[in-house]
Amino acid sequence: HPALVGFRPVIEAGAELRLHHTLLYNSIDCADDEMLVNTHVYGHPGGHAPVFHLRRQDAEGMADTYLDSIERVWAASARSTG
Repeated sequence: HPALVGFRPVIEAGAELRLHHTLLYNSIDCADDEMLVNTHVYGHPGGHAPVFHLRRQDAEGMADTYLDSIERVWAASARSTG
């Protein structure tokens, strides 16, 4: 896919990219114990929707709910060669 060409340097550096067909209701970016969740709001572009900054502090909190979502999509996704 042409949009994936920009990810080639990241993949060549050792990152793994996977593709999925899951309908997602949020964009989730995470690193370490922090994540940004960009909620999708009907009628508003993503750049105008709220973004939640979450920090994982204990198991079973809101951050863990989103992390579980990411892990489920990742497990069901296909590897891409970029």
